[in-house]
Amino acid sequence: MNAATKTSTIRGRALSTDVWETLKKNRAAFVATLLLAVMSVMVVVAPILSPYAFDATDFDRISVGPSLSTLHLFGTDALGRDLFVRTMYGGRISLMVGLVATAVSLVIGIAWGATAGFIGGRSDHVMMRIVDVLYAMPFMFFVILLMVFFGRSIVLIFVAIGAINWLDMARIVRGQTLSLKEKEFVEAARAGGVSNVKIVLHHIVPNLLGVVAVYVTLTIPQVILVESFLSFLGLGVQEPMTSWGALVNEGAQEMETAPWMLIFPGAFLATTLFCLNFIGDGLRDALDPRDRSN
Repeated sequence: MNAATKTSTIRGRALSTDVWETLKKNRAAFVATLLLAVMSVMVVVAPILSPYAFDATDFDRISVGPSLSTLHLFGTDALGRDLFVRTMYGGRISLMVGLVATAVSLVIGIAWGATAGFIGGRSDHVMMRIVDVLYAMPFMFFVILLMVFFGRSIVLIFVAIGAINWLDMARIVRGQTLSLKEKEFVEAARAGGVSNVKIVLHHIVPNLLGVVAVYVTLTIPQVILVESFLSFLGLGVQEPMTSWGALVNEGAQEMETAPWMLIFPGAFLATTLFCLNFIGDGLRDALDPRDRSN
């Protein structure tokens, strides 16, 4: 009994730490994780510690380059606002859009895909044909239509992007569910009289977390890019609020006279996207059972 308990404990500890240990061995993914963590702390803390507000204008320092003496570390924009604070504040909006919109897409996608895959038959066919029809609609056009029809609020940006971005997750989850529902532990749950809802919630969904975790790291940069594109078109966050996409749009207009307005927010946006992609690659390798078995 003691030996069996000890073996079970070792296996349980290995399963809970193996992914992190594998991720740490992937140098690119590990550095990307640390860098993304540092940037996340910066966007939260830096605006609080800065002497400048994100919307405070200084008409005596319009389009001034980076300077340590005035504490305008990234310079100022065309209205004399501190670009460092606005870049950090814009990072809050961009990362929040990425996280919240991804969470919305995951809730819808997992619920839809798991239900379709588990029920199967005609219900599965109808539900996936609905997904196909939505796929045929121009994604960006539909988001823009929602923004124009309901108004351009930051909450609507979260919901609109997330509500449209769930289609890929629904297909992925549905395919995994079709495989999982034939496994022995699901058959045992059915034989034990467990309801279908509990089987989906307690047996199917937990076994999808590996796929979901990888997909999240791929969805967040996609969502951030969508918000950046909307802001670039003037359909994203509205002044005085800002995001990395809105700052890149402003910087592109002043690129010849004030290149720092494009360089700094563009660098933060690009770095975040690279980090998320490296983390996604690392998680994909770490969660691959063929790699973990070696």
